[in-house]
Amino acid sequence: MERVYSTPRLDKLGVRPGARVALVDLRDEQFEAELGDRTGDITRGEPAADTDVVFLAADDHRALERLATLRPRIRPAGSIWVVSRKGKAATLRDVDVIAAARSAGLVDNKVASFDADRTALRLVIPVALRPRP
Repeated sequence: MERVYSTPRLDKLGVRPGARVALVDLRDEQFEAELGDRTGDITRGEPAADTDVVFLAADDHRALERLATLRPRIRPAGSIWVVSRKGKAATLRDVDVIAAARSAGLVDNKVASFDADRTALRLVIPVALRPRP
């Protein structure tokens, strides 16, 4: 019998129990149900202040312009996951997301498969720019 190892999606994406999560332009009932089981603090649309994790659906350059307004809404150690189509259906390249992130004062530090059709790139505030406690 062959073993299949699979990390749960929310673990790959770093969503901890009780995390404050925001979904921006992302509509996915299954994902929302997973989040609901892990955390009860989910915002749809504009993130609340001090959000831990933002999921931004982006399939064009215009969607990436939101990064500059989302950055101040996350905690210093928070993250923004840009979720976009992958493979032949992709309308954004990772270099497009990385360039938009840098323009917004963010850096990329992880990529993960979001589902069969989409990929996710994690963006964070650089450690050197985070406020010191």
